[in-house]
Amino acid sequence: MIGEITPQELVEELASANPPQVLDVREPHEWDLAPLPASVKIPLGQLDYRFDELDKGANWVVVCRSGGRSGKACQLLESEGFTQVRNMVGGSLRWSDDVDSNIPKY
Repeated sequence: MIGEITPQELVEELASANPPQVLDVREPHEWDLAPLPASVKIPLGQLDYRFDELDKGANWVVVCRSGGRSGKACQLLESEGFTQVRNMVGGSLRWSDDVDSNIPKY
């Protein structure tokens, strides 16, 4: 079962002593348009051949624009043996609503 996390909860966890790793599966032009805190940026279409760049033992939060692509990415990660994977619900759109209104909606 893939867990979920809200943008506000992610902000709190990023400030904690043991922050999660953030994987942004949007496309490069989206990263530039609406930047989110991310430790790793891999577009969803490249993820299936770039798993080796990610630590399977890490606590991962996956983000995208609205939560759909990140949900698919979470499923892919779990199928590859990643055990700590959560989807940030609402993606960058909700981040703009709940955390930083300066992040544009697109």
